[in-house]
Amino acid sequence: MSFEILETLSLPGYPDKPNEDGFAAEPEALAVLDCATPVAAPLLPGKSDAAWLSQFGARRLLAHIKASDSPRAALRHAMADAEHSFRGLRKRSPQHRYELPFASMVFAVPNDNGFDVLWFGDCSALVQRPGEDVETVGSAFDRRGTESGDALRYGEKTGLPSVVAAHRSEALAMFQASRAKANLPGGSYLFGVEPQASEQVARARIAAPPGTLILLCTDGFLALASDYGLYNPQSLIAAAAAKGLAALGAELRAVEEDDAEGRKFPRFKKSDDATTVLAKLV
Repeated sequence: MSFEILETLSLPGYPDKPNEDGFAAEPEALAVLDCATPVAAPLLPGKSDAAWLSQFGARRLLAHIKASDSPRAALRHAMADAEHSFRGLRKRSPQHRYELPFASMVFAVPNDNGFDVLWFGDCSALVQRPGEDVETVGSAFDRRGTESGDALRYGEKTGLPSVVAAHRSEALAMFQASRAKANLPGGSYLFGVEPQASEQVARARIAAPPGTLILLCTDGFLALASDYGLYNPQSLIAAAAAKGLAALGAELRAVEEDDAEGRKFPRFKKSDDATTVLAKLV
């Protein structure tokens, strides 16, 4: 089987900042990556190491699938490519782990009976088989609840709305300490420039017939359901097919603009980069 690409959308969180999401969508595979917001000065040429990793990673995942790699081999080889390129491009060696770029990821590859899906972090896939309830692949709903709680508690500690509090200079050390745990025991495993972390990827083989819809999305887009409650997984994928992704993107930004300080929906950023791919299994 293969994927028919129905629509894609990728919105920057802020119009004056780089979009640090990346995606690739072709019949052979779908990939969506959401790089963690940088918490240090860039090590690479350009404005954003995060944007480089998410876009480079998406391209290399697809390239290795086209070279007949298995999904896990494609992931391992794409992360090895990222390591090699990062070492060649960086202006200096990192002095702290939090300087490394890391990304959440969801990666889907069709097979004879459906598709394989691999994921890191809080990127997710919604799967709508004809006539059935939506299956959610990934842990984004649990993770988003945890992040919302963290933002609420930090805001209460500072006496400020959560988005305002996250811009305080003191917040940077908190974010750096969390980032330094990535790809280490006890931390989250993510796509990045350490190929050995590919062995920790979560994966599933999804049995699905032709006609199945799949919506791959970053947490910034999934916030429509996981954070803001405008949709649930069932209604979100139905709305994506019926309204189109641009309409959903406009709804997302309208909610965030109306709650710009995070008083109603606690969070660390007013708006996150939001990326999604809608495809059909054929």
